[in-house]
Amino acid sequence: MNNPSFASVQDMLASLRPSYPVMCFWPERIAQTARRFLDGFPGKVLYAVKCNPHGIVLDAMYGAGIRNFDTASLNEIALVDERFEDANCYFNHPVKSRAAIDSAVRVYGVNDFVVDHPSELGKLIEIAGPGHIIQVRLRTPGGVATFDLSAKFGADEDMGVELLREVVAQKSRPAVSFHVGSQCSKPSAYAKAFEIVARVLSRAGVAPEYINVGGGFPVSDAETKAPPLEEFFAQIRESAAQYGFLDKVPLYCEPGRGMVADAASLITQVHLRKDNQLYLNEGIFGSLSEIVYGDMRPPLQAIRLKGPLSNEMRPFTLFGPTCDSNDVVPHQFALPKDISEGDWIEVGGVGAYSNALQSSFNGFTTDTFVAIRGTMPSAFAP
Repeated sequence: MNNPSFASVQDMLASLRPSYPVMCFWPERIAQTARRFLDGFPGKVLYAVKCNPHGIVLDAMYGAGIRNFDTASLNEIALVDERFEDANCYFNHPVKSRAAIDSAVRVYGVNDFVVDHPSELGKLIEIAGPGHIIQVRLRTPGGVATFDLSAKFGADEDMGVELLREVVAQKSRPAVSFHVGSQCSKPSAYAKAFEIVARVLSRAGVAPEYINVGGGFPVSDAETKAPPLEEFFAQIRESAAQYGFLDKVPLYCEPGRGMVADAASLITQVHLRKDNQLYLNEGIFGSLSEIVYGDMRPPLQAIRLKGPLSNEMRPFTLFGPTCDSNDVVPHQFALPKDISEGDWIEVGGVGAYSNALQSSFNGFTTDTFVAIRGTMPSAFAP
């Protein structure tokens, strides 16, 4: 399906006059960030499909040179494999069904998997057979990211040693991976992770095919300025060199949020105003769920096609469209004091975990996606 393309958000609004929400992607912005990773990260870059699997996003990644994809399910593997002939899928979910493993190998030729427990390794060897690359995912310390992914996945050091040795014993090819947590605020988290990797590899006595540093690369929002990507790349390069990995062991990364968060905005319309309460056609059960789960503060701007909006701002509470009283954005946002029914609000920085997480609760869903050819508004492109 081809998605429509417009010169700007205003051009889209003038053309469609939508009473429904519209997700706007800037493909060039996606490509620009992808190239920044490809040029700056000292190794192979995988895009984490789960973050946003929309075709506009995937095509922009591919056009920028991304050929490797972190896939967490058989559906994601199929999506990538059937879209791009020369793409490589890495089955990087630590827990997989037997049927998914079998289909990934037989149908799609996947050769790279992740485990963090002996039972999963045994299942993988039984179904897939020997000879594949098997990443052992290690646990890293929390407290440095919005989402502590090691609370759910990752082997401790003792188990990591055991798993790596067993991978070799089962005539498969060992690799190591970790994830410092989504929206990581400190480059130093990667230094600590490399320290753990170095100890585990030394104890296990194995030579890894590669080290996958996962994701975690943060993005800024309206209130918090994230460190530049280059600081994270420099720390990863420095830590890899410190332990003798740089230029000897290939490095991989699998960014999601850091690749696409600031490359999309959501256009939602005001359907009712009650004093300082605005009722919108999109909410937390849809593409705005990250404001709740990720505690994000996206930049907002109001748009009115005919006539000016007031320069005087006041705080508003934003309600979503469902009949559920929980469908309310948990922070107030400053908007023009005269905003009213029919005006639009553009919510920036929603490229990550937005349409990927949305539900169709109460029959409300965002199903209009467009590409914007122009330059992103400066407030939305930090």
